[in-house]
Amino acid sequence: MPLFVPKDRKSLFRQFLAGMYDAVVITDPSGHILETNPRAVEFFGYTEDEFLDRPISLLIPGLNPEVVQRIRRGLDDDRHMVLDANGLNKSGEKFACEVTVSVIDLIDPGDLVFTVRNVERRRRVRDMLRAKESAFEISQAALFVCDPDGKITNANTSFCELFGLADENDAKGHVFADFFTDDPLPDNFRKALDGESTTVVIVAEGEEDEGSSEVEITLAPNKPARKIMGVVGSVSKVA
Repeated sequence: MPLFVPKDRKSLFRQFLAGMYDAVVITDPSGHILETNPRAVEFFGYTEDEFLDRPISLLIPGLNPEVVQRIRRGLDDDRHMVLDANGLNKSGEKFACEVTVSVIDLIDPGDLVFTVRNVERRRRVRDMLRAKESAFEISQAALFVCDPDGKITNANTSFCELFGLADENDAKGHVFADFFTDDPLPDNFRKALDGESTTVVIVAEGEEDEGSSEVEITLAPNKPARKIMGVVGSVSKVA
């Protein structure tokens, strides 16, 4: 039976670094690079040899020696520190990143570990969601979102104005059936929960001096992922 021979610590350490999802850059206390992992090569575009003894500011502009020393002193009281920063790759392209800094005694006491997570995609998604929220709010169409039971969970200003509600919180105290009773809207709500989108034009009665008008009502499944979470809808006047 073969004997199990444990690997040396450095080999295990390198395997650990190679398996990490984030880029890892280890520096001496002054911020000069000692070790990196394959993810750092992927993020920044330098070979392992090109990293060696270069300052961390090559990769994270702004982390000059003075800043690194301030971080180092700050780590005397904390186990780690998290920074929002911009990474800079070899081709000169910047990307948003989250940098976690901690201390490790690798070669000398006080060596630093910079763990870099690329959050560019997260930031783009966040910005896209903010843009959608802004578009939702300023739309001239009355827009709303319901849960599967018909309870309104979101409504824009136009929706509140159309139905005489004080604000979105007032709208959240209502259900779909409070505003949409005309056929085929109740049935269309159920269709939306089954994954179907529908659009109908109905005649809406206004105040006595306003008469009636035609409005177009669209209902669709609220499907942020694969699962239908409820119904989204819009109400707009027909020109």
